[in-house]
Amino acid sequence: MEKIFTKTHQDANSLARCGRVALPHGLVNTPAFMPVGTNGTVKGMYHSSVSDIGYNLILGNTYHLYLRPGIEVLQKFGGLHKFMSWNNNILTDSGGFQIFSLSQLRKIKEDGVTFQSHIDGSRHHFTPEKVIDIQHIIGSDILMCLDVCTPPDITYYKAREACQITHNWARRSFNHWKTLEGFEGKLFGIVQGNFYEELRKESALTIAEIDFPGIAIGGLSVGESPAQFSDYLAYTTQYLPSDRPRYVMGIGTPDYILDAVANGIDLFDCVLATRSARNGAVFTDDGMIQMKKAVHEFDMGPLSEGCTCTACVQYSRGYLRHLFKAREMLGGMLATEHNLTYLYDLMQKVRLAIQEDRFSQFKNEYLSRYYGK
Repeated sequence: MEKIFTKTHQDANSLARCGRVALPHGLVNTPAFMPVGTNGTVKGMYHSSVSDIGYNLILGNTYHLYLRPGIEVLQKFGGLHKFMSWNNNILTDSGGFQIFSLSQLRKIKEDGVTFQSHIDGSRHHFTPEKVIDIQHIIGSDILMCLDVCTPPDITYYKAREACQITHNWARRSFNHWKTLEGFEGKLFGIVQGNFYEELRKESALTIAEIDFPGIAIGGLSVGESPAQFSDYLAYTTQYLPSDRPRYVMGIGTPDYILDAVANGIDLFDCVLATRSARNGAVFTDDGMIQMKKAVHEFDMGPLSEGCTCTACVQYSRGYLRHLFKAREMLGGMLATEHNLTYLYDLMQKVRLAIQEDRFSQFKNEYLSRYYGK
């Protein structure tokens, strides 16, 4: 197994840990949040600004990039890094979650999945091998196996069937990835199992047996309750090896992020930071605030004291509210930069707390203030 993860410190009172992930476009310090750039862009941000904040790993999506601009375009440009002028790392989801969300437009079989494009209705077929080839053309620094994501209310039989297909696809993905000579992208396997402990354990152990450089925990944050998320995350993680980076997809609120860190998770991503910013919601230490509310009309203070983003350094809450009320695009751009800066700074504070063996205290104090408890 190729080792890409180095643990630099283990918190003395929890499973939280600091580490480094060695990727083709540079080291990533963990725990780390990844901004989402589904279509090859972090919405509302210059790529240089994303990098200036400190991020060196963002997420793109295989399904969306395959449909638009298309593999031929990406191949012509020499991959996504050159196409979008991004010199840092890119993780690409396999598209499994997007296909899962197209429940009326797809059909899953042992060989792969057939689906209809949400753009024009055209039909396409993904196999585990084809998804690896697409991510090879994209030039992904971290690429994901095709998997079967399932909703939280299915039967044990259906969950087991989906799990078995996911495991078969994982083996096929790994074997095909190994044939790609000269390709430096690191393949992560994905644990499934729905909300059945037996299947979660079986899936974690099965994926761990394959020599993936990293492992993702899938099938969480798909509509289950926060308590279910927390319980099944903790249950699953105990069966994962500690010498590989662990990634949970689709979490972006402070409670979910800190819960993941407490369970030894290293990487996570979510569209919430950028999507909520475009709608006028921004992160602060006292919770997420809605900038369109009248309470901010005459507020001359920054969004968040001490924040170094452009909005906080140069503009007031009153001005930000005006931008959103007037539907000026600058409002969403400034709020997006703020939210990504806030989460980056939060992760720096998390890593420091782990290094000083006070993560649990930090987590409790932070969440108490954030949610006003």
